[in-house]
Amino acid sequence: MFTPTDEQAAAADHFTAGHHLALQAGAGTGKTSTLAFLARNTTRRGRYFAYNRAIAQEAATRFPPNVTCRTAHSLAYAALGHRYKRRLGAPRRPAWQTGQDLGITKPARVADHTLMPTTLSNTVLRTVTRFCHSADLDLADHHLPQLRGLDNPEARAELADVVIPYARKAWADLQNPDTGAVRFDPDHFLKIWSLTHPTIHADFLLLDEAQDTNPVVEHIFNSQRHHAQLVMVGDSAQAIYHWRGAKDVMSVFDGTHLTLSRSFRFGPALATEANRWLTLAEAPLRLTGSTTTPTTLGPLARPEAILCRTNVGAMRQVMNHLTAGMRVALVGGGDSLRALALAAQQLQQGRPTGHPELVLFPTWGAVQDYAAHDPSGRDLQPLVDLVDHHGTDVILAAVSRLSEEPHAEITVSTAHKAKGREWSQVQIADDFLPPPETDEHDQEGRPIPDRVDPAEARLAYVAVTRARRHLDTKGLSWIDTHPAGKPTS
Repeated sequence: MFTPTDEQAAAADHFTAGHHLALQAGAGTGKTSTLAFLARNTTRRGRYFAYNRAIAQEAATRFPPNVTCRTAHSLAYAALGHRYKRRLGAPRRPAWQTGQDLGITKPARVADHTLMPTTLSNTVLRTVTRFCHSADLDLADHHLPQLRGLDNPEARAELADVVIPYARKAWADLQNPDTGAVRFDPDHFLKIWSLTHPTIHADFLLLDEAQDTNPVVEHIFNSQRHHAQLVMVGDSAQAIYHWRGAKDVMSVFDGTHLTLSRSFRFGPALATEANRWLTLAEAPLRLTGSTTTPTTLGPLARPEAILCRTNVGAMRQVMNHLTAGMRVALVGGGDSLRALALAAQQLQQGRPTGHPELVLFPTWGAVQDYAAHDPSGRDLQPLVDLVDHHGTDVILAAVSRLSEEPHAEITVSTAHKAKGREWSQVQIADDFLPPPETDEHDQEGRPIPDRVDPAEARLAYVAVTRARRHLDTKGLSWIDTHPAGKPTS
C-alpha cells in the first residue's frame, strides 16, 4: 500500500485540479513512484516521457495501463523517423570528408584568420547540431559555436557569412531519407519531427528527468499544453548533461512549482552530506533523510560500488580490482569496449578494420585527431584515452575478465552512468579532483583554493546520493578542508 507524504499528497491534489506541475524531486524522493501515484488516481489517458529507453521500459512495469511509457525519440521514429532507416547507423566519417561533399574545399579568410577546410567543416557540423538541439524553427547565426579569436560581433558576423550557407546545405542534405553526405542520427529525425508541430494525443503528459531535457524536447512538450495537462519532474541539481545540449527547463516552466524533499533512499547523515553539495551547486533544494533508513559515512574496505569521475578512472579501478583477484562488473558492460579496442589494435598495427565506428579511418592517429578536434567524435575520446594510457592488450585482458553485475563482487561506474542507480555501499574514487589553488593565501600563509565549480558540485551530488547504507567519500574528502565545505543541514 502506497502511503503518500504530505508533499506527494499536495502534488496529487494539484494534479486532480488540472494544474500544470513542475516537481523538484531530490535524490531518492520517489519521483517515479509519485508520478505513478498520480496516474493511478485518474482514468484519463497519459503518456510518460523517459530520458532513455531503459528507463521507459522499467517505468512501464510501474504505471497503470492508461499510461504509455516512451522516449521522445521513439515517438519521433514512429511518426517519421522510420523513413530515414536507410541512413541510420551509417559509418563514421571525419568532418573534412563530409565538408568536401558539401563543397568545402578551400581555406577561408575570416577577420584576419585563415580557417582551413577541416576547421570550417567542424564548425558547420557543430552549427547543425546546435540547431537540432534548439527549439528554433530556422537555422541562424546564433547557432554558430564559439571559436577562439573570433569572439567579437564583427568576426562572428564574418564567420556566419561563411558557415551558415554550408550549414543550411548540410541541413537540406539531412532531409533526404535515402542518401546523403552528412551522417544521420536520431537527433536529426527528432528535430525534423518537431518542425512538423506534432500533436501528442493524450490527456496528460509526464516528463521525467526534466533537468536534462533538450530545448527541442521542451518545445514539443510545452506545445501540448493547450490540449493536455503537463507534469514535469526532475532535480535541477542533477543537471549533468549540459555539455550534450541538455537544458534544465524546470525553473522557467509555466505552472505550479512543488518540491519533493524527503529521501527514502538514505538517512539523515547522508542527507547532510548531500545538502553540502547542493549548497555548492547553488541549488535551492535541501533534502531530509529517512529516519527508518540509517546511513553511515566512513572508510570502506570492500564497497559494493565504486563511482569515478572519468572513464579512464573507471577502467583503472577495474584493472586494479581484477589484479586483486576480485570479480568486477563495469556499468554499461564491456562488449562494445572490447570491439573498439580490437579495432584500435588493428589500426595501430597498420591494418584496416571492419568495425562500423572506425571503418573509414586509415590509422589510429586519424582517430586520435578526430576525437580531439571533431565535435561528432567527442564520444570516442574515452576510448582514445584508455588506449593511449593503458594499451589495447591491457584493456582487452581486463574486459575479458569482467563479470555481470549479479555475479560481481564489486561494480565500477562513472558518476554519469550511475545516475538513476543506487547501491547499499558506495565509495567515491580518487579521480574527483579538488579545484586548483589560487594566488591568494590565508592568514597562515596557505594557498586558498578556487571556488568549487557548480557543475562539478552537481556531479558530486549525484555520486554521493547513490548510497543507501554506507558512503565512503574518499575521492571527495578534500571538501572537508575547503573554505566553502562546511556541512549544511
